[in-house]
Amino acid sequence: MKFFVACAKGLEYLLVDELLAMGATRATAATAGANVEGVDALAYRAAMFSRLASRVLWPLAEFDCENEADLYQGVHELDWSAHVAPEGTLAVDAHVSGPTLTHERFAAQRIKDAVVDRIRASHGVRPSVDVDAPDLRLNFALRKGRGFLSVDLGGGALHRRGWRQSQGDAPLKENLAAAMLVRGQWPRIYSEGGALLDPMCGSGTLLIEGALMAADEAPGLLRWRGQQPSRWLRFDTRAWSALETEAKSRAATGRAALKPVFFGADSDPKALHAAMGNADRAGVGELIRFDRKPIVNLTAPAFARGLVACNPPYNQRLAADTDLYREIGDALRKAVPDWRAALLCGNDELAHATGLRASKKYTMHNGTIECTLVLCDPIQPPMREAKPVAALSEGAAMVANRLRKNLKRFKSWRTRNGIDCYRVYDADLPEYSAAIDLYQELDGARRQFLHVQEYAAPDTIPEADTRRRFGELLAALHDVFPVPREQVVVKTRLRGKGGSKYGRLDKTGDFFIVAEGPVKLRVNLQDYLDTGVFLDHRPLRLRIGAEARGKRFLNLFSYTGAATVHAAVGGAVQTTSVDLSATYLDWAAKNLALNGVDGPEHRLVQADVPQWLENDRNQYHLIFCDPPTFSNSARAEDFDTQRDHPRLLRAAMARLAPGGLLLFSNNFRRFKLDDAAIAEFASVREISKQTIDVDFERNPRIHRAWELRRL
Repeated sequence: MKFFVACAKGLEYLLVDELLAMGATRATAATAGANVEGVDALAYRAAMFSRLASRVLWPLAEFDCENEADLYQGVHELDWSAHVAPEGTLAVDAHVSGPTLTHERFAAQRIKDAVVDRIRASHGVRPSVDVDAPDLRLNFALRKGRGFLSVDLGGGALHRRGWRQSQGDAPLKENLAAAMLVRGQWPRIYSEGGALLDPMCGSGTLLIEGALMAADEAPGLLRWRGQQPSRWLRFDTRAWSALETEAKSRAATGRAALKPVFFGADSDPKALHAAMGNADRAGVGELIRFDRKPIVNLTAPAFARGLVACNPPYNQRLAADTDLYREIGDALRKAVPDWRAALLCGNDELAHATGLRASKKYTMHNGTIECTLVLCDPIQPPMREAKPVAALSEGAAMVANRLRKNLKRFKSWRTRNGIDCYRVYDADLPEYSAAIDLYQELDGARRQFLHVQEYAAPDTIPEADTRRRFGELLAALHDVFPVPREQVVVKTRLRGKGGSKYGRLDKTGDFFIVAEGPVKLRVNLQDYLDTGVFLDHRPLRLRIGAEARGKRFLNLFSYTGAATVHAAVGGAVQTTSVDLSATYLDWAAKNLALNGVDGPEHRLVQADVPQWLENDRNQYHLIFCDPPTFSNSARAEDFDTQRDHPRLLRAAMARLAPGGLLLFSNNFRRFKLDDAAIAEFASVREISKQTIDVDFERNPRIHRAWELRRL
């Protein structure tokens, strides 16, 4: 069967690994969850054993759902007598998005109406609503005009383990705690005789979850304490009973061997009292040593190796004090320098304040709060002996000299214009064929990152020569820039039909913030072919910001919304950003929020741009259109810039207000504007030279751009 397992954002790939380990024949990451295939019993196993899942959703129906009537009819068609007793209880959770169904409580109410009307018509009685402990909990999701109705197999949120009664002001959800421990490699550290330390333990979530994880105790045992998670009439009681027997056997074996290697501390006596009560209810109180002490007085447990797992204060309710984070870093380096650490920080700035060098970073969500998980291994890296610096080869020396020459040439331009992110090298020496971009972090220590894109060499060049030359280029790079190796990201940019391929490369979730003129932008150098901001379009974006005041702005193929941010910060009264990718629109939303831009006047639209344009009826004073060279997405019609640009521009010009301006750009090297077709509806002026900044003058064909005005 196929079913869906939900989780917090940022845990999707860990959840996939967990489900595959449970026996899923297939599991793929989706937004806030995973699509799973396997035997029916796998869904029950996930509900019992998963430490990362928040819900297990057993599918009942899928139907077209454009409005309230479709919703009611799609639910009413099911034989609900087979799912809930006529005098039973139910609850409905709904998640909707779209132009017609926008209110989740209303959608849940209509689903409930459809269920009870169907049962009352057959039996003369109807189920009642019980939001806390219903016989049947339903889950509905509306996506792109399709409704998905499921049984919530666990009867509610699975992060609730059953032992928590006391908590602090900002509790950490148990499944997020489990993810921190998995990322921190706690199971392996425990198996090797290591300990677990939380120096700011609050209500004890990380320590209790770590102890139960070490005992191999299924989360479902304490959560339901011998009861079924759901009274759904089709619930497989026999399968659940077998899983419960297995879980009890594993827990008994694990608890018998469990060692007292858990240490917690906090300066708040109320938090410690809550932690001890929670630990006792979980049955691990005797295994955890709790001490009342501030972080500055942290002492090391008597273990050579272990994991520090900590969730310091960072959110809207608890002050995010950088001095406190600095104290955390100092205390850990002093007490447990050789241990591993997993610290859930509110953002990169707070993570940086610890002074600890992160080996990896991940983005996670604690409820609605986006956090940065920092992994350090070890906490205090050993001092390295200085190695003799090898002399650069002749080729590497040539590249180093060119880099220094470029830096000298760009210095006054960068200083005058406040440029923090720019291209320092673009195949200046043809045999050393790569593009090198420098990004300077806006916050914290103003770290510098290098984004190196190696151009694929012609087939006529021997592979050994290609490898040698690229090695020499990297040697030159490290000679010129005092940047740690982990801040140098290397990619190979292959060419396919029509240009560069887009897509996900990694899943680090490692973002940092840069400045471009008056705006701040999020970039990610590792996870995608491109970084989130096309540096060559800097002049166009700055122009948009300068001309946007008081205007309605439309951004077509908006990518991560950088141009939209410039328009909004520049004073646009309304912005609309259209892109087919939900990932990029989410990125755009975060860029807007980063700059304090919100409200309904700033729309983000997920749609196929040509189709959306032909259906839209609004007018805009300023339009930016930067299409991909081609697109063959399964969710939209095939698009080819050379073939389709007259139709695209005609539709865009139809949306342009009188006196308005359309800026059109693309990076297809062989592009030829169809002057005859466009002359029918617009006056055109090429402005490519004016849109190429100093750092791209060596590559003036990186894009071409035009101004279009209505005739």
